[in-house]
Amino acid sequence: MKSHLLAIALLAASTSLAGAAGQTVDVVLNEGCMCCHEWIAHMQAAGYTVNASELDYDAITARKTQLGIPEDAASCHTAVVGGYAIEGHVPAALVDRLLAEKPDAVGLAAPGMPLGSPGMGADADAEPFDVLLIGKDGSTRVFATVEPDRG
Repeated sequence: MKSHLLAIALLAASTSLAGAAGQTVDVVLNEGCMCCHEWIAHMQAAGYTVNASELDYDAITARKTQLGIPEDAASCHTAVVGGYAIEGHVPAALVDRLLAEKPDAVGLAAPGMPLGSPGMGADADAEPFDVLLIGKDGSTRVFATVEPDRG
């Protein structure tokens, strides 16, 4: 009986994550930004469908404000998936976790453009970086600390 319950729990967990990766990500980015396109490729490799729109700086900034992304959490591109904002180079695994946990929040942010994050290369000098959970009141807290992939 215990093994049957374990199998059901594992199936439910895998179905939840597969459902997350099967979702569509709508992303706005600056025209020709290669790191943004590399992040998009990272999300596609994780199973997400991505719709990308290249906009000017003012339109992207307005979108960030509309979504409730605080200025100190900003990065180069902004996405929406499953009703959550994803700001910057957030790893797909953390987007999966966000969609599985469904916190009452605006979304996630990887402020700035952390070296070693998806789309920002596997720089030997990369440092760990924090991915923040953005509260609906604009507050932030660490959702996860990411160790860069050293290859």
